[in-house]
Amino acid sequence: MTMIMYIALPLLGLILGWIIRWLFAKFQLTSAEQRAHMLNAEAVKDAEAKKKEILLEGRDELLRERNQQEREFRERRIEQQKTERRIIQKEENLEKKLLDLESQRRQLSDREEQLHRKEQMLTQEEDRWRLELERVAGLSSDEAKHLIMDSMESDAKRDAQVVINKIEQEAQMKAERVARDIIVGSIQRIATDVSSEVAISSVTLPNDEMKGRIIGREGRNIRTLETLTGVDIIIDDTPEAVVISCFDPVRKEIAKGAMERLIQDGRIHPARIEEVVQKVAKDISRVIIEEGEKVIFDLQLHNISQEGVRALGRLHFRTSYGQNVLMHSKEVAVLSGMIAAEVGADREIAKRAGLLHDIGKGIETESDANHAEMGSDLARKMGEDPRVINAILSHHNDVEPNCVESVIVQIADAISASRPGARRETLSNYIRRLENLEQISESFDGVDKAYAIQAGRELRILVNNDAVTDDGAKELAKGIAKRIETELRYPGRIKVTIIRETRVVEYAR
Repeated sequence: MTMIMYIALPLLGLILGWIIRWLFAKFQLTSAEQRAHMLNAEAVKDAEAKKKEILLEGRDELLRERNQQEREFRERRIEQQKTERRIIQKEENLEKKLLDLESQRRQLSDREEQLHRKEQMLTQEEDRWRLELERVAGLSSDEAKHLIMDSMESDAKRDAQVVINKIEQEAQMKAERVARDIIVGSIQRIATDVSSEVAISSVTLPNDEMKGRIIGREGRNIRTLETLTGVDIIIDDTPEAVVISCFDPVRKEIAKGAMERLIQDGRIHPARIEEVVQKVAKDISRVIIEEGEKVIFDLQLHNISQEGVRALGRLHFRTSYGQNVLMHSKEVAVLSGMIAAEVGADREIAKRAGLLHDIGKGIETESDANHAEMGSDLARKMGEDPRVINAILSHHNDVEPNCVESVIVQIADAISASRPGARRETLSNYIRRLENLEQISESFDGVDKAYAIQAGRELRILVNNDAVTDDGAKELAKGIAKRIETELRYPGRIKVTIIRETRVVEYAR
């Protein structure tokens, strides 16, 4: 019995436990379903509430949009009504103006008809009076008209001739007076220093012993200096002084500067002389550029090429009848500008033409053309105005001037050359003779360079060593001397010296 109880009691406990568990699970399921139903009901209520809220908000937004559209519609309608009223008012105004114009047109038409009737009446009256006049005068209208026209034409020609004669006389007197006043005024307003150029220059020595060093052993130093510069160096009894003679101021300036540097340095020998001459020549080239730029700046001119500046700068070292050519060109430019301003011509063109009229004298060339032709060619290459080119060609009447600026340059050139102390005739003839000597020598084949020294009494000619032999040098000297005798007139005699030099240079390394 006890064993049965032991077995039955646990089994009964298990059954009771399972029943209790089943009942508890069923109770929990029923509670969860109730909670789910409750949550579902609450969610439905919330959704219904939100739905109503959204519907209310949408209805309010729709009302606001509708009200806004109605306001905009009313405003557009009001604006449209205003526009329609303005258009109607303008149409009414236009109709009124059209009515006024129509009224004025009718009035004008009536006046035209009245004037036309009056014109017909006047024409008929004029014809009646003309017939009456023809009957009384015994002339037709055409005959009377020609008679009156001939009389009036004769009187007009006579009166016109009287007036023309009077104007010509007054113009001639006034032109002479005005031209004289312009020229005198221009001369009074210009102030140019009178410069006198000479063909010799003196170099001061620290002592007389320096003369021997300049001459050198067997005269090699002085010969080298004379050969390189093309001048004549005169060493005489004048104490502490050496004279440099040359008609070309550029060569003379190079020789003077080189000698002064050699004296200051103390080293005088052929190699040093050649080095110093080259340095001085470079310095003179720089001075030429500076002088050309200076005169251009002083005259306030522009757009002149470097070739033109260099040619102008070389005029600083050149003279014409003893007058510095660059100063003369500047003076002509100033005078041309003054005269052009007075007579109403182109002042800028006149100044440029005045400055460039003698630029051909500063060109380094072996051409046999005159300076006006060479200057016009250079001006044409520089792109100058045709009036400037014509002024250069016509300032010595080589061609006819074709503009008033060319005539002004001729006048200014004559004024500058004819003022007191401006020129010396003898110096110009002397320079021209030396130039002719050099030109004749350089025209022969094989001649590199020719220098006229000792006031034209000696001609030193450097020849090409490869082109001229020793025997050929003798024949060349005879040919040059013969041509000088034929073409030139000169006092005394001229010594022709041919210099043929061979240089062999090698370096020891």
